[in-house]
Amino acid sequence: MNVVGINGSARRGGNTAEMIKIVFAQLETHGIETRLIELGGKNVHGCIACYKCFKNKDRKCAVDNDFINECMSAMDEADGIILGSPTYFANLTPETKCVIDRCGMVARANGDIFVRKVGAAVVAHRRAGAIQAFNALNAFFLIEQMVIPGSRYWNMAQGRDKGDVLNDEEGVLTMTVLGDNMAWLLKKLND
Repeated sequence: MNVVGINGSARRGGNTAEMIKIVFAQLETHGIETRLIELGGKNVHGCIACYKCFKNKDRKCAVDNDFINECMSAMDEADGIILGSPTYFANLTPETKCVIDRCGMVARANGDIFVRKVGAAVVAHRRAGAIQAFNALNAFFLIEQMVIPGSRYWNMAQGRDKGDVLNDEEGVLTMTVLGDNMAWLLKKLND
């Protein structure tokens, strides 16, 4: 089994990546392979609503001049998907939204290929707005008919500067429990 984590932050190796790595550490203790994809510095664009993915049915976006098809391929191959985003003005980053819109459209155009995969949202925030970002990520998982594990709190941690989330004890514990619950769910679904 394997899980891909997509860090939608413009800042590589920042708080969102640290949170995903905590979840990964727990998954790895259960023998689950992990892969981190960071969107920071990558070229990504939103969906242009061309609907060519419905015609082509090749599990790729027809717009092939950016990084989205690499994300799509990784999500297609994974048993579980973690989408992480910092909170920008009470919502997701534009990069994260590009992944949701384009990969979601390709998945639906190709027979709902994310159905019953495990999806988990991870949100970093400085002070507020994280619930809206968390809900947007979970709405994607739900409309794609994915299965969402819970944790002991909403999957978020507080921090501004790189590494600050590691000082949020409750946030770290929430990510640790999320990793354990995600591993349990993956094993149950793959029995």
